[in-house]
Amino acid sequence: METTTKFSKDAKINWYRCRVDPQLMSELMRCSDWQGFRQVLGHLGLWLCTGTLAYLAFRQITGANWLWSVPVLLMAMFAHGTVGVFLEGTACHELSHKTPFKTKSINEFFLKVFSFLSWWDQIWFRPSHIRHHQVTVYKAYDGEVVLPQPFVFNWQFWLGSFAWNPVRTWNALKNFYRRAMGRMDNDWYDYVLPESNAQLRRQHRNWARFTLIGHLVLAVIFIATGHWFLIILVSFSAHYCGWLGMLCGTPQHYGMSPNVPDHRLSCRTYTIAWLPSFLYWNMQYHIEHHMFPAVPFFNLPKLHQAIERDLPATPHGFWATWKGMLAIHRQQQTDPNYNFVPQLPSSSGTQIADDLLEREAAQ
Repeated sequence: METTTKFSKDAKINWYRCRVDPQLMSELMRCSDWQGFRQVLGHLGLWLCTGTLAYLAFRQITGANWLWSVPVLLMAMFAHGTVGVFLEGTACHELSHKTPFKTKSINEFFLKVFSFLSWWDQIWFRPSHIRHHQVTVYKAYDGEVVLPQPFVFNWQFWLGSFAWNPVRTWNALKNFYRRAMGRMDNDWYDYVLPESNAQLRRQHRNWARFTLIGHLVLAVIFIATGHWFLIILVSFSAHYCGWLGMLCGTPQHYGMSPNVPDHRLSCRTYTIAWLPSFLYWNMQYHIEHHMFPAVPFFNLPKLHQAIERDLPATPHGFWATWKGMLAIHRQQQTDPNYNFVPQLPSSSGTQIADDLLEREAAQ
């Protein structure tokens, strides 16, 4: 029997879309194997470099030098976790859109690689995220991002940001075990992976089993060969030192308005330096990404320039971005229903139906 959920299916939303020259848009929507390889190999290469440094630092620790070798190891692991956290939602997010590579089979291969390394539920995420693009933060329709998103500055937040939060790792293992047994996590999972779609549920269960068994096999190999520390560096690199991922990812929708057919009011665009921009796959251009989900990540800066005149003021850097967000946080402490509404230029765009966004997000 089909499981009922609290999410409605009757969305009919006409979204605002900035005007872009059709020829320019055609160019911006072109996928590129070169750009895809440049990003994924650069990201994986940096992850391998930081992991290698951490492993070499670990191998140097002795009873005589631990006073300096342990701090060196911790610094190397901090760098490795900082890079590793972006293997998860960031890289897998863009690969799920199928836009980085022109050759879709290559795209799917790297989606599986990044998903496996970071324990990412890619079978669930793709239909979930397509729906999120179609009905962005509409409370009756979108279960992926629900506003408001309050900050919780507890011990788990600080441990996960600058060290390792064991609760986060335990929950990942527990959830993958549940999914491997064919059990859904919540109403949203039931909605995007409906019981009526037996094939999709089977794929979801099989991916969870492949991930669990694959990491178990790696753990056995690492232990049997005397390289047990690689378990931490390979299987759980996305689980610690998530400070930069948090700084990059939280602004996407934080404090913005739900239930409005304008991504300029429900999403936030900001700019950052080249290294976090590289690790974050340009997702700081979040209005642009939601408004034109078929545009590959590497063309989002050009898209931003093309429509900047029709966007709210863009904060530059983490300081300006988070200063505004913390002001929203303080306001929401006294008024939980408060939403930040940026000043918009005189709108000269068009209206598009939500099913067009659905098709573009799905590619």
